[in-house]
Amino acid sequence: MDMTNKLCVITGANSGIGFETAKALAKKGAYIVMVCRNEDKAIQAKNEILQTVDDAGIAIVLCDFSIQKEIHKAAEEITSRYKKIDVLINNHGFIASERNETVDGLEETFAVNHIGYFLFTHLLLDNIKAAKKARIVNVASDAHRAGEFDPENIQLQENFSPMKAYGNSKLFNILFTKELAERLKDSDVTANCLHPGVIRSNFGQSGEWYISLFYKVFGVFMTSNKEGAETSVYLASSDEVENANGAYFKNMKAVAPKKQARDMEAAKKLWEISEELCDLTNQPEIQL
Repeated sequence: MDMTNKLCVITGANSGIGFETAKALAKKGAYIVMVCRNEDKAIQAKNEILQTVDDAGIAIVLCDFSIQKEIHKAAEEITSRYKKIDVLINNHGFIASERNETVDGLEETFAVNHIGYFLFTHLLLDNIKAAKKARIVNVASDAHRAGEFDPENIQLQENFSPMKAYGNSKLFNILFTKELAERLKDSDVTANCLHPGVIRSNFGQSGEWYISLFYKVFGVFMTSNKEGAETSVYLASSDEVENANGAYFKNMKAVAPKKQARDMEAAKKLWEISEELCDLTNQPEIQL
């Protein structure tokens, strides 16, 4: 697919696979909107991309995805500036070292990794639908296999652990993608998700000491950020997946996630819970 001047919104684009995704799509001629939490790091990442692609179009929008007010603000900035969004890549990720609650009263990993995807996508969806053959790409993980969907303990008020919270959030990314794809099936928009690989990055530094140690010891055997970005770039730009919708990809191939990740009743229930937590229940249903 010709990506020239296609508008690509990428969250967490200042480092790791988000940065490599942004750079790869900029090389293809896309206009990149980097949605990042830290302005200094975002500017540095933008300048690094411009050193490689000197004529790249790149904008920065700031957002802390743990705060719903900031998600609303970032989405409003994007939708007021750009009437059409060709590609949305929800890429940002986080793992808390202990159970913390955000200003919205949500467990932090759940808030950033799931609600961040859900609410941001919801707020941008009209502008995504305005583009021709738009795509939504959600970065999930095979860590979802350690997760579970328990509506009664969705924010792990009981039996919290950092890896449990992270695994749950990645399962929720897939369930969200499934339900979103179902709602988009009669539209011109597709939604897919992916496992990028076990990435050699600084991601694990926010978790428990043993997570950081794992990354330090086994980092040499892990996938590079550039390799980890390949499936995101593929889903954003390849003609081969033009008609793919609701699929889970690994190494640029559609694969089956765990059974619960394919449970459409769970996907629908998660969507309803998420609407309530984002105070969207009194708003009109997404009309396609």
